[in-house]
Amino acid sequence: MDIMPDFPKNHVTLSKGFGALLILAIILASLNLRPAVTSLGSLLDLVIEDLQMNGFVAGMITGIPPLCFALMGPLAPRLAGKRGPELVVAAAMAAVLLGIALRAVAPGTGFFLLCTALALAGIAVGNILMPVLVKRWFPGKIGIVTGAYTTAVALGASGVAGIAVPVNQMLGGNWRLGLGFWAILALLALMLWLLVYFGMRNQIAAQQQLAGSATDGAGIGPMRKNATAWWVALFFGGQSAVAYIFMGWLPKIFIDFGVSPAFAGSLLAILLGVGVPLSFVMPALAAKFSNQTPLVIFNGAVGIIAIIGLLLAPVQGAVLWAVLLGICGSNFPLALTMIGLKARTAAGVSKLSTFGQSAGYLMAFPGPFLVGVLHEISGSWVAPIWLIAGLIVFQTLVGIMAGRPRYIEDTQLREVR
Repeated sequence: MDIMPDFPKNHVTLSKGFGALLILAIILASLNLRPAVTSLGSLLDLVIEDLQMNGFVAGMITGIPPLCFALMGPLAPRLAGKRGPELVVAAAMAAVLLGIALRAVAPGTGFFLLCTALALAGIAVGNILMPVLVKRWFPGKIGIVTGAYTTAVALGASGVAGIAVPVNQMLGGNWRLGLGFWAILALLALMLWLLVYFGMRNQIAAQQQLAGSATDGAGIGPMRKNATAWWVALFFGGQSAVAYIFMGWLPKIFIDFGVSPAFAGSLLAILLGVGVPLSFVMPALAAKFSNQTPLVIFNGAVGIIAIIGLLLAPVQGAVLWAVLLGICGSNFPLALTMIGLKARTAAGVSKLSTFGQSAGYLMAFPGPFLVGVLHEISGSWVAPIWLIAGLIVFQTLVGIMAGRPRYIEDTQLREVR
């Protein structure tokens, strides 16, 4: 098999203690990258009723996360340029903490939206900087560490989605307490990242100096002119569109096909739950190969099988289709791993992560709305499901190109010549 070549070792070596501490901090930060979204989805009806939101505002809340990620993400590398990503991640966790805590006491819709945007801004920065931190401190263990943090992201999404309602009921059925509860997780992450920053000041300063030197000599041009960066961005956008469509619409699709609401919710939990172990396995597999195309093709084929099954026997094979769609959803950790593998330096990963995720989330933003429009116009789920099939085919085709063995720095050099 083709093994990925070793990356340059121009980085500060950490002691085992600091290395373990940093990995734990990355995992805990990653656990906070979805609860602000998934906890709200589970309690949205209560929030709408209490704050008297109209349908437009409610729809905006459910569809705005990928748009916010796209708009806020580009701020991350600029913020990290002087002080380093470690302090910026700590600030991001503070933003998540304040956003979740303050929206729990929001007196009206406007303040609630503002606080939600603050939390999403922190999440957007964390989304961008997690691959950068992995490349910066663990360049020889990209697959393993990426697997650890993407598994944490999946756990934060599926776990909180599954227990948000029971936690809210345990707290008396008050949505304010139910949403504010998840600020505790952000507080723990903030405390740990402050410990990392102040405990590793010397190592961070040395690493930042090395990163500055590498950045100065990298000669990496704008990502919008880099073919490899575009393939990665298109792949990230395609898989994100499918993921947000399923997170927003899958339960309703199954309900309209005749499944009970409780079972429909369980099917979404199955889809997300399948992604938890795959979030660890997929990055480890991807890092072993210079070409990730076989993994992309496999996920695409599984997804198309699930779509065909959903059209032909939606109720009879519901659990199987949810499992297969969950497997197809492992394109998310695969895309994040590609970001770490398609650049030679931490500076390159920073640029690719910013461009790939921001452009990708921007492309994904219309997906859930298009599904709703098609359903409204056609009165059935056939056309929306065919749209999903088209997106799976699209992400497979661009993923084949993104998975090819090349680096953004090499692409840039060829373009310069």
